[in-house]
Amino acid sequence: MTKDVEIKTLLKEALTNQINDRTLFMKGIDVSYCYEGYSNSKLRRCSNELN
Repeated sequence: MTKDVEIKTLLKEALTNQINDRTLFMKGIDVSYCYEGYSNSKLRRCSNELN
């Protein structure tokens, strides 16, 4: 069983104080899409289909 202290420690290490950094924000978006299984080519196809 995972202790709440372990979770807090992991989360604290993953947080950043660069909340206004656009590049970091966009990287997060890219990683999120990648995690969901989307790639640049899939995103372009989705974008083209919407237009």
